[in-house]
Amino acid sequence: MTPTRQIVVGTAGHIDHGKSRLVLALTGIDPDRLKEEKERGITIDLGFASLVLDDGTRVGFVDVPGHERFVKNMLAGVGGIDLVLLVIAADESIKPQTREHFEICRLLQIPR
Repeated sequence: MTPTRQIVVGTAGHIDHGKSRLVLALTGIDPDRLKEEKERGITIDLGFASLVLDDGTRVGFVDVPGHERFVKNMLAGVGGIDLVLLVIAADESIKPQTREHFEICRLLQIPR
């Protein structure tokens, strides 16, 4: 039996630019699981979701907070990822945490 390929994808980007919604749209799983996240409409802690592609590849998603106050949580989430999805809201363009997340990923040499 051939081992299943596994990929871990992390999100990055400014607060409220759609990172969690993108993960939800791709997987059908809402990565925002905490009561406070639901009430405030922001990601506070790392969120997780996964899916299996038609070829059997398992794709895990690590959804990170975009708010500057939670950058330590973002750093905790990007340590073991294979690639990053940098999410930018089309109606707002690049914002401060977009740049910050990009620089963190670049410094950690995370593929994009």
